Amino acid sequence: MDRNTDMIDVPVYNRDGKEIETLHVDEGVLGGEIRYPLLKQAIVMYHANKHVGTAATKSRGMVAGSTKKLFRQKGTGNARVGNSRTGKRVGGGVTFAKVARDFGKDMPKKQRRLARDSAVLAKLRSGNVVVVDELNFAAPRTRDFAGILNNLKIERSCLVTVPVHDENLHKSVRNIPKVVVMPVAELNAGDICNRQKMLFTKEAFLTLINREQD
Repeated sequence: MDRNTDMIDVPVYNRDGKEIETLHVDEGVLGGEIRYPLLKQAIVMYHANKHVGTAATKSRGMVAGSTKKLFRQKGTGNARVGNSRTGKRVGGGVTFAKVARDFGKDMPKKQRRLARDSAVLAKLRSGNVVVVDELNFAAPRTRDFAGILNNLKIERSCLVTVPVHDENLHKSVRNIPKVVVMPVAELNAGDICNRQKMLFTKEAFLTLINREQD
């Protein structure tokens, strides 16, 4: 990888929205470039894995009824028929019945990480990453968290990234529309691109950019 990449200055704010320091981030730790084809592949996988293929109908082998032919083939004057479970009769099965499907897709682990890094780098370059010094709550307080978002001028959908799961923070966030909290280890390109802004705690952001490179 070419390490002669640009640096990005990322300001760190406190909960009141005051800038308190600046982090200097080498784009090289995030791949140095935005890999758009890989990013698209990861987003397609993200949406495919959310597609629940539960649609199903009963075939003639799944409905109740005798398998005996309704009447003999010849000599009745009627058209020939099979058993009562055929798709042509009321109460019979469906012809070419639908079955539950798995629409899921997969990507190698390394590709998923590169796509995630490309998504974060795209957010950084567009100025949609905000870093706050901490988001510690002694108890769940939705109003307090909403005030922090207002201080940081985050008005649209936001992905809040923390070092590890925090129950008080999770409960403070869950009633705010279009805001989701996620540990840094669970970040993926789909969730990142699905939100307008990313709000990192300083610890979570440093965990992401200082991790050992594979």
